[in-house]
Amino acid sequence: MSKILEIKNLKKNYHTIQKETCAVKDFSMELEEGEFVAIVGPSGCGKSTILSILSGLEEKSSGTISYGDKKIGYMLQTDALFEWLTILENCLLGLRIKKELTEEKKDYVISLLKKYGLGDFLDSYPNHLSGGMRQRVALIRTLATKPDILLADEPFSALDYQSRLTISEDVFRILKEEKKSLILVTHDIAEAVSMGNRVIVLTKRPAMIKKEYEIVLEHPSTPIENRKDKAFSYYYEEIWKEIDHE
Repeated sequence: MSKILEIKNLKKNYHTIQKETCAVKDFSMELEEGEFVAIVGPSGCGKSTILSILSGLEEKSSGTISYGDKKIGYMLQTDALFEWLTILENCLLGLRIKKELTEEKKDYVISLLKKYGLGDFLDSYPNHLSGGMRQRVALIRTLATKPDILLADEPFSALDYQSRLTISEDVFRILKEEKKSLILVTHDIAEAVSMGNRVIVLTKRPAMIKKEYEIVLEHPSTPIENRKDKAFSYYYEEIWKEIDHE
């Protein structure tokens, strides 16, 4: 595998009239092609801030981010579908905004929708879909621009437990089949261990790397099957102990 993203000494400060707050401090990581990395840590520690900086939604205070000519896509906590647009129109929206919509790219999006079980819903509206199906649409909308790296910020947090397992399985399978790399921010340790090749544990704010785990399962498979692996509970317990729960 080749390195497609390198972050060195990332720092983010927020300024108010009263004070300066450091949200992220000295954060460094690399991402390999096809790798899935999960980031966990205490609530409010700065996990989402890191993704916002990587996606360009926020400016960094210092540090370097290098990803060459690779494209980045961002999957938010909510599906953020527009209820008045059809499923196909929602998926084409990013391309339309960027003025990159062509018949070839439209055909590509339609092929993704059909490939992943949404072919019968092209002309339907989001309120006709289940929560899991809506999240699958949101993923395909992100994939429409053909990103190399997908950033996912708690993408399953709005779903019930059963739907969460099902859609994590879907997302994992789709990203593997489409040969994408993933940085997943989650508060769910089980989700992190079952989906990630590596899990990065952050300190409480300001976010710094406290520990990093290479996830080596006896029989690596899909997220649901990985939870049954003998090594799964070991990583879960070790990561749980590392997170500051106060």
